[in-house]
Amino acid sequence: MQFVYFALIGLAAGWLAGRVMKSDTSSLIVNLIVGAIGAILGGFLFGLLGLAAVGTLGDLVTAFVGAIVLIFLLRKLGPKT
Repeated sequence: MQFVYFALIGLAAGWLAGRVMKSDTSSLIVNLIVGAIGAILGGFLFGLLGLAAVGTLGDLVTAFVGAIVLIFLLRKLGPKT
């Protein structure tokens, strides 16, 4: 059940981050991957700052922030067109 919860939070966070960052990908799989990696990255960053997520909304915010940071880093490190 935890995997389903993690997947749903990741999917929602990836989709929200894609909309905020005006990402050109709208694939369900890409959103899930970005959200899942963002959740891990967000948890790491929040831990460095001494912050903790509480509840479903906290998990979503953590994953969302991590997904935004991930998209930002990928754009900066990606090929220049």
